[in-house]
Amino acid sequence: MAAGPAGALSARYIAGSSPVHRLAPQAKLVAVLAFALVVVATPVHAPWAPAVYTADLLLVLGVAAVAGVAPGRLARGLVVEIPFVAFAVLLPFVARGPRVEVLGLSLSENGLATGGGILAKATIAVLAATVLAATTEPRELLHGLERLRLPQLLVQILMFMIRYADVVGGELQRMRVARESRGFRGRHLGALRVLGPAAGALFVRSYERGERVHLAMLSRGYDGRLPQGPRRAVPATQWPTALSLPASAAAVLGAGFLLG
Repeated sequence: MAAGPAGALSARYIAGSSPVHRLAPQAKLVAVLAFALVVVATPVHAPWAPAVYTADLLLVLGVAAVAGVAPGRLARGLVVEIPFVAFAVLLPFVARGPRVEVLGLSLSENGLATGGGILAKATIAVLAATVLAATTEPRELLHGLERLRLPQLLVQILMFMIRYADVVGGELQRMRVARESRGFRGRHLGALRVLGPAAGALFVRSYERGERVHLAMLSRGYDGRLPQGPRRAVPATQWPTALSLPASAAAVLGAGFLLG
């Protein structure tokens, strides 16, 4: 992928030298995916489920602390969870079954358990993905997916998505600065007369910029595959280190089944 200035997606990476940063990207990808699967496997109606969710949350926060990912960065990563939150909040009101009074509201017991479970699982999985994005450069993530034998076509689609999201984000930022430097303030409906044509201009400028980026990639030898340096073998100690997160979560879940 052509190198370029840090954009919206690239800015999610936090440079560092922590043990989490030093792990191979493919090991981190497998660990986060396995951890998410273990979290999702927790039965929402089990009485011990909240204890398992709490333990999983502490595990993720522990990894974030080791990696040096600040709480504010984790909180910003949870923005993508908003649709799940809206769905989880609605469930107690629309689900059927026995109902319970909470603060004067009649809520479904089944809806409360299911909504709470969805919210807890989504939050823990998003936090794990946030730590992964904060400790791995987007280009390294793509290399990791290639080394995990993900189909080349999917890797290419992800590569262009990351590259062009940064291109469009950069153009959007430059146009916003230009508008505001001319005194524009979009705080009333009349601003739509300016923002409408600006959306069209953004499309044209992003298209032209995307063409230049593609030509630059071709001139640097892009032939449909990511340029890679010498392939380094993952040290034997990295896989057990990375998989300790899902293994710990699986141990907690197993204890819940056995002791619950």
